[in-house]
Amino acid sequence: MNSKRNDLTQGVIWKKLMLFFLPVAAGTLIQQTYNAVDAAIVGKYVGTTALAAVGGSVSHILNVMVGFFIAMTAGSSVIISHFYGSKDLEKVGAAARTGISFCNIIGLVVTVIGILGSRTMLRWMGTPAETIDDAEVYLKLCFAAAWAVLIYNMGAGILRASGDSRRPFIYLASCALTNIVLDLVFVVGFDMGVAGAAIATSLSQFVSAGLVLLRLYTADEPYRLQFKPFSINGLILSRMMKIGIPSGLQSSMYSVSNMLVQVGVNSLGATFVAAWSLTGKLDGFYWAIMTAVGTSVISFVGQNYGAGDFARIRESVRVSLRLFMVFTVITMGVFTLGGKLMLALFTNDTALIDLTYHVLMYFVPFYIIWTVIEIHAGALRGAGDATAPVIYTGIFTCLLRVIWVATVFRMAPSIECLCWCYPLTWVLTCIPMVLRYRSEKWLPEQFRGQLKKS
Repeated sequence: MNSKRNDLTQGVIWKKLMLFFLPVAAGTLIQQTYNAVDAAIVGKYVGTTALAAVGGSVSHILNVMVGFFIAMTAGSSVIISHFYGSKDLEKVGAAARTGISFCNIIGLVVTVIGILGSRTMLRWMGTPAETIDDAEVYLKLCFAAAWAVLIYNMGAGILRASGDSRRPFIYLASCALTNIVLDLVFVVGFDMGVAGAAIATSLSQFVSAGLVLLRLYTADEPYRLQFKPFSINGLILSRMMKIGIPSGLQSSMYSVSNMLVQVGVNSLGATFVAAWSLTGKLDGFYWAIMTAVGTSVISFVGQNYGAGDFARIRESVRVSLRLFMVFTVITMGVFTLGGKLMLALFTNDTALIDLTYHVLMYFVPFYIIWTVIEIHAGALRGAGDATAPVIYTGIFTCLLRVIWVATVFRMAPSIECLCWCYPLTWVLTCIPMVLRYRSEKWLPEQFRGQLKKS
């Protein structure tokens, strides 16, 4: 065991945050990179229509079906971090076994439903006729790896909740390298097109799942698994679900609202679908950093909440705002100055590059607002207050996007109209999220008001 290194309840806050954050950020950036490599190889060697097929509707369907359960693993991470912070190591092990067992069941269910329902879901989204066949092939092959995706994310969440962010990074890097090599083999070498890209992605997901399971079954740590496919503690599972279900609902609400926006994009034609998809590939690097920020804050706050050190939680949020805003500003500068050069890696179509950069610039200036949201929402979730972020994002982000698409976009159907609904909803979501954190309602009642005096 290396409990001192993984203990986030002691030490200089900014150093602990950075030591935890950097491997998580590197992992999420690598994940985004190999997603981008998929798009780059497909765009360069197969074409714009194929690029539209592997993005757009496919991404949103996967985010809804698989993303819900990936977000639910946050419930496991928070509970395990609370147990770890309070030094209740026996329950750390029980929680780890419960989380993996839950994923074994859900992973199989999602795989079957996803494969059987792929074509229907693509039709519901109004996927352009010229892309739907390739999109169906890609989607079915990705659903075939749903179990592996869930197992990796649950396993990585268990490790991070225990303070270990280094190994999940190593496993994800191995997955990314596998994906890139297989992309070149199947798409470029064997000329398998969209199917080759999907097979490469799916096989690489099994690599990361296998590596994280190997660690969980062999480590001399409290979270070590036993060779039982199903070992569920009902009480711990209910605590996980109390946090995990709201997190999953929030993820799904985001995805559903984005799907409805995607329907609007689809109505504008394949070129706009390709531009929207490319925007997501580049824009996704910022979201990868924000995922790492949220994960770091959740784990840091979770362990300290379990230890009862609420003053350290409050200071960690202050430090996070200063620290991670630097990453945000750097990202904004890179995208603004080098966005077109980066987009040229995905396609040779200069008109598509110009259109994609135009779309991207509606988002980049507002990244700072989302950074504030992510840090405060992560603090609330880490403290076990998972319901408030769901309510705020459900109303001020997701619902308002749906209303926007159904009303404003219908009156003025353009890509610019769709773009504006994002920064507007971010601003409206930020205000109640910050106010909820500052109200200290996430604290045990006897401690409320004390931190404001410190």
